[in-house]
Amino acid sequence: MKKATSVFWISLLISLVLVVWGSLNPNHLNLVSLTLTNNILEDFGWFYLILVLCILLFCFFLMFSRFGNVKLGNQNEQPEFSRASWFAMLFSAGMGMGLVFWSTAEPISHALTNSPMAEEGTDEAIKEALKYSFFHWGIHAWAVYGIVGLVLAYFKFNRNAPGLISATLIPILGDKLMKGVLGKGIDVLAVFATVIGVAATLGFGSAQITGGLSFLFGSPNNFSIQLIVLGVSTILFIWSAWSGVGKGIKHLSNINMGLAVILLIILFIIGPSMYILNMFTHTLGSYISDFFRMSLRLAPLNEGNRNWINNWTIFYWAWWIAWAPFVGIFIARISRGRTIKEFLFGVLLLPTIVCFIFFAVFGVSALHIEQMGIAKISSLKVDLSTFGMLNEYPFSTAMSILTLIVIAIFFITSADSATYVLSMLSTNGNLHPENSIKIVWGLIQSTIAAIVVYFGGTQGLQNMLIIAALPFAVVIILMGISFYKDLHNNSSQKR
Repeated sequence: MKKATSVFWISLLISLVLVVWGSLNPNHLNLVSLTLTNNILEDFGWFYLILVLCILLFCFFLMFSRFGNVKLGNQNEQPEFSRASWFAMLFSAGMGMGLVFWSTAEPISHALTNSPMAEEGTDEAIKEALKYSFFHWGIHAWAVYGIVGLVLAYFKFNRNAPGLISATLIPILGDKLMKGVLGKGIDVLAVFATVIGVAATLGFGSAQITGGLSFLFGSPNNFSIQLIVLGVSTILFIWSAWSGVGKGIKHLSNINMGLAVILLIILFIIGPSMYILNMFTHTLGSYISDFFRMSLRLAPLNEGNRNWINNWTIFYWAWWIAWAPFVGIFIARISRGRTIKEFLFGVLLLPTIVCFIFFAVFGVSALHIEQMGIAKISSLKVDLSTFGMLNEYPFSTAMSILTLIVIAIFFITSADSATYVLSMLSTNGNLHPENSIKIVWGLIQSTIAAIVVYFGGTQGLQNMLIIAALPFAVVIILMGISFYKDLHNNSSQKR
């Protein structure tokens, strides 16, 4: 703890205040945060849509510009990790458990209970369901992660700056400001968003694992079991973070990507294979043709459609922005030695394709069951949708157990990545933070999750993350400007 900075203590204090609020009066926290969240989604929806699209276009510009061959680090430096391990780690940190959670539930929701535009249950609603699932979990989300990770990696490995958000803004805001109160405030915001986001995810993840155990084996689905799941997971993800990026985090990520691919292949083979292929192909075409329309769709004259956009698209955009400090810093840490073009190709395109395949296989398999009248997956709780769908196919028990394992490891890999990032941010960007800091942050995240879940303040935490996204969206804009300025100046000097 000797190396802990003021960012650590300030972030910890703010997080604890929020936990006490959520524990003593969760309804008040939910009400206040929901009011602020709704106002942000309504008033700044246009801002989020334009910003995320501009980030994506900027990433493509960098990928195909003369800057694409700039290496993150020394020109002769080789990547620390193989492409397979690099991809497994960045994917586990960026999506991981959320993908398994929503790849069944979101298409079902869009098609049957809350359609973007069409009448629920119609063929058009089913086609829209998969298209908007692709949209929400596709290249836009990864562009937000990608630009934050790229900027951090560039300043860390090319400019030898601390691995801090504030350090990336020095070229435009100056050294004095970024090492003062403003810089500390930006780093505290990054830590706060990570702690709250991961705590909420730990709550959701432990609930899904507990629900899955209850669905499969009839175990009690209550807080005591959820607490046991959270406790065991905490021990595992702290151990993984303790082992370091090159050991625990890498090995777990590699194992889990392999298991997830096996699960995907099995479900594709025993599921409605031709229907999946047809829907995937059609949806990919409509996604590409409607890309810009969806990217800027606000429906200002249709209140119902606008509410749907607020609750889904803009909410997701804010969520990805709020998660960008954590995911971006982690991706930056593991990307030394790669060119800008290789980095952006690996962070934007490959994860997008994998997400599309997951949603096609899981989502279409669930929709097929509903359409055939075999079971009503839409009537199940969100955290049980995947298990309910698997229950209607051959080898259901084996696949459900495999799904539980995949969820559990994704759960652990997200938490160990976050623990590592929080430890970096708390020790002035140190790439090898001391283990005592990792233990403290691991315990803090799990404690916050347990307390808030028990008192029912999870929605409040989720809302607070969306609120934190607004100021960080401005920070991302400044990061992009600072990065381009430094990259352009450095390139001009070498010519």
